[in-house]
Formats: sequence, structure tokens, C-alpha cells
Amino acid sequence: MGPLQGVTIIELAGLGALPFATLKLADMGAEVVRVHPPSEVPEHKPDHRDSEFDRGRRSITVDLKSPEGVEVLLRLVERADALLEAFRPGVTERLGLGPDVALARNPKLVYGRLTGWGQDGPLSHSAGHSLNYEALTGAIGSIGNAGQAPVPLLQVLGDFGGGGLHLAFGVVCALFEAQRSGEGQVVDTAMVDGVMSLYSVFYAMTQSGVHTGPVGTNLFDGGAPFYNVYETSDGRFVTVAPIEPRFYAQLLEKLGLDPAELPAQYDESRWPELRERLAEVFRTRTRDEWTELLEGTDVCYAPVLSFAEAPEHPHNAARGSFVDVPGSIRQLRPAPRLSRTPGEPRPTYAYPGVDTEAVLGEHGFDADEIARLAKAGTIAW
Repeated sequence: MGPLQGVTIIELAGLGALPFATLKLADMGAEVVRVHPPSEVPEHKPDHRDSEFDRGRRSITVDLKSPEGVEVLLRLVERADALLEAFRPGVTERLGLGPDVALARNPKLVYGRLTGWGQDGPLSHSAGHSLNYEALTGAIGSIGNAGQAPVPLLQVLGDFGGGGLHLAFGVVCALFEAQRSGEGQVVDTAMVDGVMSLYSVFYAMTQSGVHTGPVGTNLFDGGAPFYNVYETSDGRFVTVAPIEPRFYAQLLEKLGLDPAELPAQYDESRWPELRERLAEVFRTRTRDEWTELLEGTDVCYAPVLSFAEAPEHPHNAARGSFVDVPGSIRQLRPAPRLSRTPGEPRPTYAYPGVDTEAVLGEHGFDADEIARLAKAGTIAW
């Protein structure tokens, strides 16, 4: 059931980065209860939910805008290990669910807060999205083709890497510490902080003078011919990354190129010339032909695949990277993989609020109390 079995986490249901964080915690065995507003209960039970963000968690509905609903949640907090929210700064305080109130009810509670800009600072109350956090940190300003506009990076760096994963990491750290101290604490996770954390090596490289040129001229951003993407004869793409001279030598051998007729690998002044020569060679075969020749060797090669192609690649298939989850679509196996207590993808909940009655019963609410709360509209299922 995973290393977090026995840990109970309450999520005030949010979008994007927050459910990504609780997905990771649930995959590792945590009991995660997502709290939705009663208005999200559908009129008719759907056949299924095709969302990885709903996997492995239970769902209840509580009206947090009512005092009685706030009290319901605080009673759940008394038995929980962590409470996670992703509202703007000050919202949970106004609801009567801020850290001071929650920790007074459960001093060992880990209170995880996820925002774009953080709990303080000039931008803390401003709206934003992943692209904005990636922009302010220099992340997208360092990626793209030379002389062209920066490239949006889906939501990977801001929402998921900078936000969700950093929140999950912070919560696990705080849970570990609480076992020793008996005291909870607040985990302030800002996506802008998380993106900078992911780029810490490049901030250091910039300050040390290693990564200082315009986009597309540095070692790892497309400037180096031997760390690059090349188009093939069928209009597809492949990647090569033999940074080490011995691996680079193998690449030249496989490509049928004589090193004596080429610029030196690390002669940056001649990188454009070398890049064009390699591009000419890669345009002579299809992507799959290059894969047959280069994949599995030490030239540091991989074909560029689409999301649709990736699950079918022999390596991903052999590792069982994608699995079928009951009641949902094919999804990713939890990562990383633990040898003794591995995580596992669990079924997807059917709809918001489906577990309201069961969860409240497990947390000490009797049948009459549950019926009264439902009649008042404080809860629903």
C-alpha cells in the first residue's frame, strides 16, 4: 500500500498543482480526502471519470462558507495528519480555517499552503498561472531557439514541478519532523520558489560564467551541436547528448564522420559549423532508421516521441510504466519505485462527494448527525 500508508491528508480541492501533489501522496499510500463544495455534486451519477487527478483519493462535499461546515472540517482535521489548500493568501483565515485555528485543534497537523507567488511579497495577492512563474524566474527566458521568442512549457515547471512536487516534498518533510517533535507546522509552497529551486544549478552556472550567452548558444540550451535536437528525413526528430568525449567519439563513428575533418568538440566558435554538418547527416535517414542504428548504444540517443507514442516504446513497455486503472484511463505507474513498499495507482473516485457519508462516519459522525447536515445542505452526495 505504499510507504505513506496510515497517513491521512485532507485536501481543500483545487486545480492543477494541488491535486498533482495529493496524487503523488495518494500513490504512495496516503489516505487523501478531497473536500469539494456541495454544488459540484452532479445531478446524475456519471459512468466514469477519466482523470488522473482523481485517482486514489476519496471525495466528500462540505459547505465551507457556513459555520457548521467549517466545524465539520475542523472535526476532520482533529484526526488528520495534514491539511492542504491552494487559495490566495488570507482566504482560509477568512473562512475560519487558517493555520492558527487548525493547529489549535490538532497541534501535530501539517498545514500545506500552495500559491503561485507565496504568502507574502508584492505579488502575493495577484492572479497568475504557470507561465507567469516560469517567466519571472528566468525559466522560459532560457529556453527556445536563438533569436526567437521563449517557448511556453505546458505546465510542467510552474504547476507540477515547482508547485505540486515541492508541496508534496515539503509535506513529507514536515510529517517526518512531526513524528519526532510532536508538533505540526505550516508549509509555504510558492510555485515561483519551486521553479527557482529547479533551476538552482543554472543560477550557479550563470554566476560562475558558464551559462551566460544568449539563448541557443550555451551548452544545454541548443548551442552545443552534441547536445541537440535534429530533424530526420521523414520530418521527425531525434536527440543526441554525448557530452563526454568518449561518447561523442562513438557518435561520430556511428555517423561515419572523421573527427579530423570536423571542428573540435568544445570549440564554441565553430559550433554553428559543426551543428550544420550533423544536421546534414541526420537528414539522410528517417527517425526510426536512426533509432535502429543508435538506440541502446553509448552515444546518448533517444527519438523524440509524442505523448501517444511514449507508452508503446519498448523500454517504457518493458518497465510497465503505464498501467490500467479500474474505472479510468490508462495511467502512469507511481514514481519513484520503492523495493519493499512501492506505491500503486488506485481506482478513481466516481464523482465529487461520493464518499461523504462513509468518510464522516469513519470520523465519528453518527447517522442522525449526517442526515441533519445533509438536510441543511452543509454536505451532499
